[in-house]
Parts: sequence; structure tokens; C-alpha cells
Amino acid sequence: MKTIYFGFFAIILMTPSLAQTTTVQDSIPEIQLEEVKLAGLRVDEDQPFSFSNMDKKELASRNLGQDLPILLNYLPGVVTTSDAGAGIGYTGIRVRGSDATRVNVTINGIPYNDAESQGVYWVNMPDFTSSVSSLQIQRGVGTSTNGSGAFGASINLLTDEVSPNANAEMANTVGSFNSLKHTLKFSTGLLNDHFEISGRLSKITSDGYVERASSNLKSYFLQSAFRDENTLIKAIIFGGHEITYQSWFGLDAHTLVNNRRYNPAGEIYDDNGNLKGHYDNQVDNYQQDHYQFHWNQKIDAYSSLSLGLNYTYGRGYYEEYKDLWFEQNINFSPDNYFTYLGLQPITIGATTIETTENIIRKWLDNDYYVATFSFNRQKGNTEWNLGILYSSYVGDHFGELIFANYAAGVAPGHRFYENQGNKKEGNAYAKSNHRFNDQLSGYLDLQYRKIRYSVHGNLKGPEPINVDENYGFFNPKVGVVYTYNAKNKFYISFARAHREPSRTDFENGIPKPEELNDYELGWRFHSEKANLLINVYAMDYTNQLALTGALDDVGTPIRENVGKSSRLGIEIEGTFELGNRWTWQPNMTLSRNRNQDFYFQRDGILMDLGNTRLSFSPALVAGNSIAFQPSDSWKIVLLSKHVGQQYMGNIDSNASKLNAYTVSDLNMNYRIIPKSLFKEVNVSLLLNNLLGVNYVSNGFFYTFDDDYSQPGVITTVEGAGYYPQAQFNFLAGLSLKF
Repeated sequence: MKTIYFGFFAIILMTPSLAQTTTVQDSIPEIQLEEVKLAGLRVDEDQPFSFSNMDKKELASRNLGQDLPILLNYLPGVVTTSDAGAGIGYTGIRVRGSDATRVNVTINGIPYNDAESQGVYWVNMPDFTSSVSSLQIQRGVGTSTNGSGAFGASINLLTDEVSPNANAEMANTVGSFNSLKHTLKFSTGLLNDHFEISGRLSKITSDGYVERASSNLKSYFLQSAFRDENTLIKAIIFGGHEITYQSWFGLDAHTLVNNRRYNPAGEIYDDNGNLKGHYDNQVDNYQQDHYQFHWNQKIDAYSSLSLGLNYTYGRGYYEEYKDLWFEQNINFSPDNYFTYLGLQPITIGATTIETTENIIRKWLDNDYYVATFSFNRQKGNTEWNLGILYSSYVGDHFGELIFANYAAGVAPGHRFYENQGNKKEGNAYAKSNHRFNDQLSGYLDLQYRKIRYSVHGNLKGPEPINVDENYGFFNPKVGVVYTYNAKNKFYISFARAHREPSRTDFENGIPKPEELNDYELGWRFHSEKANLLINVYAMDYTNQLALTGALDDVGTPIRENVGKSSRLGIEIEGTFELGNRWTWQPNMTLSRNRNQDFYFQRDGILMDLGNTRLSFSPALVAGNSIAFQPSDSWKIVLLSKHVGQQYMGNIDSNASKLNAYTVSDLNMNYRIIPKSLFKEVNVSLLLNNLLGVNYVSNGFFYTFDDDYSQPGVITTVEGAGYYPQAQFNFLAGLSLKF
């Protein structure tokens, strides 16, 4: 299977030489060729959606090692969090209250969300921001895209464009918690006016704010490109290898107050419950490699097409020490029982041994193939986009026992569970944007997705898992844009989306697919000194798979169908030039997020709680940026973020509350143009959480029925855990461009 690497890579590297025979007749601007692949996925101001764009320059100012979600933190409706507390390692993003499994991410039009879990693991692509040319976040359903449906937002990433001139860059960062980042980039520029080779190597290490929440991250990016006036062909290979110490266990309320940096992962106890130390290799160890081929072709002055091929290979494990005393007295889990490990009890004389301390590795080995094709035509007042996608995913899941105190007769590499997931998807869309006159334009988008998903084998436990599901989803979108004058545009749109359940959903029950009707109404204002967007949305869900607040045994959030639910809100985003040197960029999202007639079993009695708040959905999220540029060389930006109170569960329990918080960062950049040696020198300083606020951006909430304390009486017990974020910390960077 893995020999496909070399065959695939050889083919894509040969392609530029074949493309030399292309006959050039008409010219087309370079930017159009670069973005042909995204013509059907991204939107502009003539389309009826709420979105934000960021280019390479905007990303570079704070790109000092933190994951991409942290760099997007100040955009409208965005809430981010970091398991290790300082933005390096495992990070998460929510948009309009929807978590990462419901945010569709594409890289050059190729789906990045994991096919089974639907999650987005940015830690697998450390420093990927250094290879991003631009990105767009569409809030709500947005336009049809490749991959799973967008239930909160979609993020479209475009990697580095072809550079016409040779260049090189060396960037280094040092910061709090022994954080270090080293990046080396290069480009040959256009060779013979047609060919370019470029690449990047990166290494990031950090101890993390949370104790032992260390990260050791490596990544690479290599691109071979051919370009002429009508053709752009790219062969791209990128990937990353992460080793992170586990930090997904969180803290209880008492520990949060007394030692907010404490990490319970890997604890080792003696037989009396006394803490002896920690297991050194309680890590997540995963590598992911992506192979992409893109061919963007201009057919004539009005038409273009794009072909994309992708192969992703991921493999790795997380390793965990299962302490016998802790699991039996604190965690109350079966993980130390021989039956859980797929072993027979050991009998010595009259004594039967049924439990053992152990070290296990839970593996994932997966292959993901994608093919996309799109045709774009724009002539007169009408633009057409037609696209298709086919993808195939195979994921092997298995558990390996690597140590046990008692395990007689166990072969090395004993697998105590093993199953395989298979997912195939076909996706086709047709889009049209037509201008009826100088003021009115209409948008129509029709998409059909077909999915087949199956899982067969045994889960840990061992428990059988057998899933065999087929889904077919029709997702129409329609809207109108009215241009009142050169400064004012108004739009209204309706979009429907469906999503299939994830693997974790099937492991926790028999879930139903979700359905969303999204209504958007907006006003865009543009003048020489001010830009403003006001967008009102109403998102009506059926069988939304909402977060319960609870986590499974590997820290994955558990979801459940909640019947009818809704999100109503208003987003305000602006950019204002305050004189020649000051820029103000505020944004605010006010929302009402509710479950309708939510039922919950408390103390053994099923209760109708009425309309309850949706989990992890704050009613107020606001961002603010004030930039001062005293000269062409200096830029100073003060960034602030406010996230209102939110509930981690769906039952309006006070125990599930996360308090509101407001944090501010200060970002300073100084650019020098030397007369020799370097083309450009950039010095950056990022002061995070400037005021040292103690805050928590994420957590978990759980309930269980206790019928043991009082026999015959059921009492519902509630509990919560918290992920503290770093107090004041800094990152300082130096970039040298040759």
C-alpha cells in the first residue's frame, strides 16, 4: 500500500515537463490561475453570505508558532482554546457555537476534516500557516464545498502561490514555557519563466503552560509548479509529525483554584494511593503526510477547469499508563481487567488474578484518497461553477498491549481490539450567479452528497461494533444581492445542509443525521475610510448532534441528537481608518442558542426542561483590534477578545457554567530594509494575555446516576472539568529574508 507514495510522487513531478507542450493563445491574470481551484468554493461581496478573508501579510504578523485557530481568534463569532494552555499543541476552534467537527476545512479545495471523526487536528500540521497564501471563513452553511457539510462555518485555505523571484527566509521564535520555533523557507523563483520549486521545514517545541503538556512538532512543505499564461500545475507534498504529552484530562474546580497548571495525566500511585510520580511516555504520537496534485487550466477567455488529486496517509498512537489504584478507586474504569485486554485471568494456587497495571497503545492507521474536478465559466452577466468529488477512506483502529505486570503467555504486540472503518463519498454541485441588472443579482447552488460508511470489528472492552449506513443529502442554496449604490449592498439567502454522524456518535448510540435550514440577511457598507458588515442569521436544526459536555476515554467530545434547536444572532464587523496611522477593527456577535423542549432524566425521573441553552454557545462574543502605524517600518496592534458566559451541557446546570472572560494581546512588528546581505529583516513581539487574566476557555461536564450511596434511591450526580489558559506569556520572533 505505501509504495503508492513513490508512484504518485513520480507522476506528479513528471507532469510539469509534459505541460511544456501546451499552446498559449490568450493571457489570464496570475491570481485567477492560482485561485481557479477555489472559484466554486470561495465567495465574494456579490454573493449572499457572511465571510471574512485573511491574506498572508495579516497572518504573518502573529505567526510565531501558535496553531492556526489561535491566529483566527479575533474574527467574528470565533472562540478558540488550547489543551496545553498557550496555543501550541492541541488547539480547538468554534464558530457560532459549532465545534471543529462541524466546521468544514479544505486545503486547496481538498477536504481536511478527518473522514471518520470529522474533527480537524491542527497539531498534525504545525506551522502550516507559514505555507498559507490566503484563507476565507464563511460563517453559517455558506456555499457548497467539498467534504462534510458546514454547520457552523467553513474554512478554505490556499497554499503558497508561485513566486516569480528566487527567495529564502529563515525565521526563529523564542517564548514563554521554553517555546521555540525554527522555520526555513525557499523558492527558486520562476526557472525558464515556467518552473518553480519551493519548500519549508519547521520545528516547534514547547513545555506548555500546563505541567508536562510538552509539544515536539515537525513539519514540511514542498511544491513543484509549472505555469504559463493558460496553465498552472502544482505537485505538493506536506505533512507533520507531532509528539505531545497528554493534557486533555482537565482539572476539577478545587484544583483549578489551588494549582491551575496541574496535569493529572500519567499519574503513578502505590497500593495505598500515594502519588509516586508520572509516566514519562504518556504521549500522543502521530504523523500525517499529504500528497496533492492540482491542474488549473484556462480554456478560453471565459472558461477554466481544475483537477485535484489527493492522497493522505496518517498513522500513530497514543500511549497510556493504566495505574491500577487510580482506575479502581478514582476513575472506576475497567481498563485494568484482563477481559478488557482480551486476556484470560491467571490462577496461581487458590488465587485468581483478574487485573493488572498495564501500558497500552491505541493505534490509528488510515489512507484517504480524493479526486475533485470543477468547471468554471463566466461570460456576460452569468457565472457558472460545476464540481464533483469522490473520496475513499480506510481507517484501521487497534489497541496494543506493550506492558503488563501479569500477562502470562501474551505474545509481543498483543492486540486487544481491532476494527476497520470504511467511508466513501460522492459529491456534485452546480452553482450560478446571475446579474439581472446593475442593482440585482441572484445566486443558486444545488448540491447532492452520497455517503456510505461502515465499521466492523471489536472496540476496546471488547465490544463488537457493526455499522453499515448509506446517506443521500440534497442541499439547495439560494439568495439575492441588491446593490443600492456604490457604497451599500444588501443580501438575503437560504441554505440547507445535512451531516452524517461521526464514528464517535455511533460508538455512543444509534444517531440520526442532522439537518439545518440557515437564513441570512445582511448589509455591506464600503467607503474610502470605513467598511461595515451587519449580518442577521437564523439557523433552525433538526436532530442537531450537540455536544453533551462529556468526553470519551481519549478526550473526544460526546454528542447526542437533541431534536429541535436553533441559533439566532446578529454579527457586526467593521474596519475604520482613523486618520493616517490608526485603524480600528471591531466585531461583535450577539446570539440566542436554544434547545426546544429538551428532556433529561434527573434522579430517575424523565423531565421536560423546556427551552434550554445549547452547550458551548455564549450569547456574546466580541473582538477588537486597534492598530497604530507610526511609520512604514513600525506597526503596533492591541487585540482584545470577550467571550460571554456559556454552559458546557444542555440542561442549564449551574455546575456546567464557564465564566465570561476578556483577554488582550499586544502585537508589535518592526521591519528593516538593509542595504546589503538581507532583503528584509522583521522583528516581532507578541504579548499574550497582557493583563494576566486567569481564565478558562473550555471544559467538560458530565452526569451519572448514583444508586449505590442510598440503595433504592437514584441520585443524579453532576461534575465538571476545566482547561485553564495561560496567564501573561510572550513570543518574540526574528525573520531574515534573502
